[in-house]
Amino acid sequence: AGAETMKRAVQLDAASRFQESLVCYQEGIDLLLQVVKATTDEAKKLRYRQKISEYMTRAEDIKEHIKKQDGKYHKQIRIKENATGFGYEKLFHEYLTEELSEVWVEDPYIRQVHQASRYLLYNFLRFCEMLVKGPCKVKAIHLLTSYDEGSGRRQQMTVLEEIKQSLSNHGVTLNTDFSSSIHDREIRFDNGWIIKIGRGLDYFKKPQGHFSIGYCDFDLRPCHETTVDVFHAKHTKKM
Repeated sequence: AGAETMKRAVQLDAASRFQESLVCYQEGIDLLLQVVKATTDEAKKLRYRQKISEYMTRAEDIKEHIKKQDGKYHKQIRIKENATGFGYEKLFHEYLTEELSEVWVEDPYIRQVHQASRYLLYNFLRFCEMLVKGPCKVKAIHLLTSYDEGSGRRQQMTVLEEIKQSLSNHGVTLNTDFSSSIHDREIRFDNGWIIKIGRGLDYFKKPQGHFSIGYCDFDLRPCHETTVDVFHAKHTKKM
């Protein structure tokens, strides 16, 4: 009975009938656990346990998928001080689906390199490069930020215009607006995903030098401590 139930679970899974397949996986796992208890052959027990472990992993994956589809999803990632392995591709990849075509970035500090400095506009450029690489087909990026102070404003505008022109060569439009009162940091995708990073795109530490490991590859760049919260638009009051 357990084997037949699992066979049905796999068939439903392959047909993308996830809710039904999850029920079958759960029933099948319970039946197989009863078989394990009744089996005295240690070799068979080991094989059953291995299969049960595989089915449990798949069932958990389906649970997460169903939560996302239902909009009841909230994932929190805590990035520790000096942690590595949190480049933009690693952080955002599972939300860059083929349906994604438009992105909104709200971050008050997409401004020029300044004293004691973090490479804020470079970070935004890296983020745009990630979107251009796909697998999504982004056509428009909307940036809401604040003006750089003093003499840096002209350079800020020049750099953003250069990024805009470069993106247009890849079929992507960049629309930039400025606000003197913006404080929140939020990234929204038109496939429904909302990512809130405590430090915005600026969670990487300044590299030790232009030729130090981590300067080019953000996965190798140490991070500042921050928290990332991921939601789905169906689970929020408004997009």
